[in-house]
Amino acid sequence: MITGDTFTSLLVMGMIFIAVVLMVLALAPMFTRNIDMRARLSTTATGPVPTAGSPTLRTDQTQSIWGRLIAEIERRGLSLTDTKGDVLAERLMLAGYEQPFAVRAFVLARTVLTVLLPAAAVAFMALTDNWPTPAKAYMIVLGAALAGLYLPNFVVSSRAEGRRKEILNGFPDTLDLMLVCIEAGLGIDATFNRVGAEITASHPLLARMFATVALELRAGRSREQALKTLARKSGVSEISAFTTLIIQSDKLGASIAQALRVYATEMREGRRMRAEEKAHRIPVLLSLPLVVFLLPCMVAVLMLPAGISLKRSMTEAGRAR
Repeated sequence: MITGDTFTSLLVMGMIFIAVVLMVLALAPMFTRNIDMRARLSTTATGPVPTAGSPTLRTDQTQSIWGRLIAEIERRGLSLTDTKGDVLAERLMLAGYEQPFAVRAFVLARTVLTVLLPAAAVAFMALTDNWPTPAKAYMIVLGAALAGLYLPNFVVSSRAEGRRKEILNGFPDTLDLMLVCIEAGLGIDATFNRVGAEITASHPLLARMFATVALELRAGRSREQALKTLARKSGVSEISAFTTLIIQSDKLGASIAQALRVYATEMREGRRMRAEEKAHRIPVLLSLPLVVFLLPCMVAVLMLPAGISLKRSMTEAGRAR
C-alpha cells in the first residue's frame, strides 16, 4: 500500500507538472500572437472573406473533423501556431500531409499526447495500486511526457521515409511510360496527364503528383514552376534531377525523348543496384540469429555425446576404486 508521505510527494509532483503545462499553454498565445496576426492579415488581404455556404479552397479546412476541431479550439482563444511553422509544414508535406491545417493539427496532437500519456501512466499506477518510489514515479511521468512529445515526429519521419521509397521504386516505370508517350508524339504537358491516368492503379502516389502537375499546367502556371513544385513536394533527389533535366532540355531546345531515354536507363540501373545491395545484406542480417539460436544447439549436439562418455568413464573409475 502507498504511504502518506509517498502519496503527498506524488501529489506535489503532479500539481507541479500540471502547473508547468498550464503555464506553457497560457504563455504560448502571447509569443505566437504576432505570427497569428500576420497569418490573418495575409488571409484577409487577398480578398473578402467568403460566406459560410460558398465552397472555396479556404473553406476546405472546415470540411473535416480535424478542421472543425482546430477551428473550435482556436475560436476559444488557444493558438495552435508554431514558431517554426514553415519548416514543420515542409516536413509534413514530405510525409503527405498537405492540408492547410496540417501544422496546427500536428501541434494539437503533440500537445495532447504530452499531457495525455503522463496522465494515463498515473491512472494506470492508481488502478493497479502499484505505486513506485517518488523518484521512479517522476521518471515514469517524465518519460511518458517525452514520448508524447516526440512520438508525432517519429510518425511523420517514418511516413516521409515510406513515401520517399514508394516514389523512388515506382519512378523508373513512370519514366518508361513518359518516354513511350513522348515518342508517340504527345507533348510534355499532355504526357503528364496521360501517364498520371495510366499509373493510378500501380503507383497511386505518383499518379496524384502527376495529376497535380497537369492541373497546374492547365490552370496557367509555367512548366518550370510546376516542375519545381513537383520536385519540392516529392523530396526525392532523383525527381529533382528529372525536373532539372526537363527544364534544361526545354530551354536549350534539346530532344526530351533522348534525355528521358538515357535517364530512364540510369534509373532502372539504380533500382537494380539497390535490389542487389539489399540481397547482399541478407547473409549479414542472417548471421546474428544463426549465431544466437543455431550455434548453441550445434554445440550442445556435438558436446553431449562426449559429455555422456566422460560421465560414464568417471562413474566406472569410481566404482573400480
